[in-house]
Amino acid sequence: MLSPHPAPAPVRSVRDDEAACFDGVGVGTLAARIRDPLYLVQDEDGARVGVAACAAQHAVIGTLPPLYPEWLGDRAFTEAHGLRFAYVAGEMANGIATPALVVAMASAGMLGFFGAAGLSLAAVERGLDAIERELGAGDDAPAWGSNLIHSPAQPELEEALTELYLRRGVRRVSTSAFMALSSSVVRLAATGLARDASGCIVRKHHIFAKISRAEVASAFMAPAPRAMLDALVAEGRLTQAEAALAAEIPVATEITVEADSGGHTDNRPLIALFPAIAAIAEALSVRHGYAEPIRVGVGGGLGTPAAVAAAFSLGAAYVLVGSVNQAALEAGLSAEGKRLLAEAGIADVVMAPAADMFEMGVKVQVLRRGTLFGMRAQRLYELYRAHDSLDALPAEAHAQLEREILQAPIDSVWAEVQRYFAEEDPTELERAARDPKHRMALVFRWYLGLSSRWAIDGDLGRRADYQIWCGPAMGAFNDWARGSFLEAPGARSAVQIALNFLEGAAVIARAQQLRSAGVAVPTAAFSFAPRPLA
Repeated sequence: MLSPHPAPAPVRSVRDDEAACFDGVGVGTLAARIRDPLYLVQDEDGARVGVAACAAQHAVIGTLPPLYPEWLGDRAFTEAHGLRFAYVAGEMANGIATPALVVAMASAGMLGFFGAAGLSLAAVERGLDAIERELGAGDDAPAWGSNLIHSPAQPELEEALTELYLRRGVRRVSTSAFMALSSSVVRLAATGLARDASGCIVRKHHIFAKISRAEVASAFMAPAPRAMLDALVAEGRLTQAEAALAAEIPVATEITVEADSGGHTDNRPLIALFPAIAAIAEALSVRHGYAEPIRVGVGGGLGTPAAVAAAFSLGAAYVLVGSVNQAALEAGLSAEGKRLLAEAGIADVVMAPAADMFEMGVKVQVLRRGTLFGMRAQRLYELYRAHDSLDALPAEAHAQLEREILQAPIDSVWAEVQRYFAEEDPTELERAARDPKHRMALVFRWYLGLSSRWAIDGDLGRRADYQIWCGPAMGAFNDWARGSFLEAPGARSAVQIALNFLEGAAVIARAQQLRSAGVAVPTAAFSFAPRPLA
C-alpha cells in the first residue's frame, strides 16, 4: 500500500538532542511552544507525520515558523491604529467600559472604547478628560475610542455627542444599535478627509461599525449617499472637498460583526453571519475599487481562547470582547453585579425589552440568574402592548406594578420622570401630554433605565431588579476560568483576560496547523488553561 506521505530525502542536517513525537502528550507539549519553530518529520517507514523541535534522526518534510499572539488577525489593522494586538475591548454602556479600562487596554497595546451610551454629555466629557490625562492627546497618543449609540427617541442627543467628538478630536468611534446610516455617522466619517502627498485619502476619524445585519453592513461599507453628503454641505457641516472624498471611500473601514452577544443583539450564530458579511465586504470593495480594504472583525460570543481562535480562523481582522469585561476589575459595575456574573452559566441569559427602544419592541440580552429583571421587564412590555394608558390597567395589574416592579406609587414615579425630561428633553413630556400610551411608556422606561444603574451602583435593595447585559460567552468564560487565578472576580483584569485569550488562541491555532499537516494531535492540545501573563 502506498503511504499518503512518501518519505522524501532528508533536506537538512538535524541535531540529535531531542526525539520526534508522533502522537500523545509529547505532540501537545511541542504544540504549546508557539514561539519556537517546529519541524514536521516522518518516521522511518514514511507512514506517520510527527513533530520535533529539532527533527532528530528523521526526514524533515516541512517547518512551522514561530507563531506569536501579535500575529493573529490582520496586520494592516494593527498598523492602521498603532496597536500591538488585533484586540478590542468593547464599549459597555453607562460607563461600565470606564476610562480606566480604556487606559489599561491602550497601555497594553490594545484598543478600548469608552462606554458613552446612556451617559449625559457632561459625564462623557469627564470620561474623555480622564482618558486624555492618562494617555495624552494628539497623533502621538496611544489609540483609543468612544461609543456613539443610535438614539431614535433622542436624535438631538446623537447629534450633540457627534459635535462633542468632533470638538474633542476623538479619532475612533464605535457605532452601535444603528439600523441605518444617520447624518451624524456620515459627518463623523467625512470630517477632516484629505489627500496625502501620494494622493491617498487619509481619514481623521475612524468609524468602527458594529452590525449584525447584511443590509446595515452594506450601508456602512458603501460610500455615503450623495443626498446625505449634499445636505451636510448645504448645512455647512461638511466642505465640498470632504464630501467629494467621502463619495470615494466606505463610511467605515472597520466592521465589527456582532454575533450572539450581551445587550443589543440579533442572536446570530458567528459561523453563519461572519462569512456572509465578509463576502459583502469583498464584493463592495471590488465594485467601488477601494484602495484600502474593508477590515471585518468579530464581536459577540467570545468568552474563551477557543472562541477567539475560531474567530481568527474565520478570517477576522480583529476580535472585540465585550460583556466578559463587565466582570473585570476596571469595569464600572458594582462588586455585587460582578459576583452575579461570575456565577453565570452558558444558559443563564434571557432576552428582555430595551430601555432605549422600548416602544419599538427591541430587546437586549441580559443575565437571568440571580435577578428577576428579565421577567419583570417582559411583564411591563406585555402591559404596554395590551393597554392604552396607565388608567386602563386592571386594578390587580396596577397593584402588582406598584408593589413588585416599580416598588413605588405610579404618581411618584411619574413625578420623577417629569423632573428628568423637563431638563433633558421637554418634547417627551409634550408628547406624553397628548398621548397617554406614551406616558405609560415613559413610566415603564423609568424602571428599565434605572435597573442598569442599580446594578452599577450596587443598590442591594434593588438587587432583584439588576439589569446586567450578558450573553452566553460569560458562562463559557466562567467554565474556562474555574479553578484558575481568573475564577475570582477580584483577580479578573481586562488585560489578563485579553492576554490569556490571545495566548490561548495562538496555542490552539498552532495545534490546528499541526493537525492540518497530518500530525496526530491530541484533543488536549486544543485547550489552554489560564495563567498569569506578562
